[in-house]
Amino acid sequence: MDISIIIVNYKSKGLTLNCIKSIQEADFKDLRHEIIVVDNNSDDTLGEILAWQYPEVVFIKSDRNRGMGGGNNIGIARAQGTYIVIMNPDTIAFKDTFTKLFIFMEQNPRVGIAGPQQFNPDQSIQDSRYRWHSLLMPMYRRTFLGKFSFAKRATEHFLMHDVPKNVAHPADWLLGSCLFIRSKFLREVGNFDERFFLYFEDTDLCRRFWEKKFRVMYFPEARIIHNHNRASADRAWYAFFLNPAGRRHLGSWFRYLSKWGIRRPLDISTED
Repeated sequence: MDISIIIVNYKSKGLTLNCIKSIQEADFKDLRHEIIVVDNNSDDTLGEILAWQYPEVVFIKSDRNRGMGGGNNIGIARAQGTYIVIMNPDTIAFKDTFTKLFIFMEQNPRVGIAGPQQFNPDQSIQDSRYRWHSLLMPMYRRTFLGKFSFAKRATEHFLMHDVPKNVAHPADWLLGSCLFIRSKFLREVGNFDERFFLYFEDTDLCRRFWEKKFRVMYFPEARIIHNHNRASADRAWYAFFLNPAGRRHLGSWFRYLSKWGIRRPLDISTED
């Protein structure tokens, strides 16, 4: 098996079906692939629909909601591919997405994770490659603090806006909505850390790849559409703490700090 594609579903049946449709319509040429859908105990009819509409898809139902990292780990345990693709249900592949990423990885044996260029539904380019977080970056990104000039400068640096989006380059970490991962490196690094139920599971995984000297690369020749809506910073200062997503983001940030400390990693992503 060349490629195992994992989608974690939680009450996103329609999005998941659209994602699968785009994968089925992709041109894999002679590459062998499998699709694994892990349902985080959604209590919906996705399994029945897949059995009827896409019987070749492997469907695994979890007994509880294990979050993004935990759900993906269930799929990883079942995956047989030389490469594992993590795809959010709200993503849509282009016809050449997987073949381009496969060729890139085959030609770059030191790369452990590659990520495509991601587009919003309106065809604007989405931020999906990042530098490491500063201590207050989650607050800059989620609250009114992001409106101050010092925070805007820090955010521009964090989002790598000084690096062209149309060329391949190393990134400290990539948005976890679509990750093309070399399986043998993943076995050495370890799967997603399930302490990160949602948010920072992708940052943590990329950091562990860099710690092992496996490169993390942004590869814009491959593309996906990601129907992603970020929480706006146009809100009262306390709204970040009242919003469930904001609280979960903050909780994951604290867990990340507890695991890694405030020490910034060595700038290993710029190594040759």
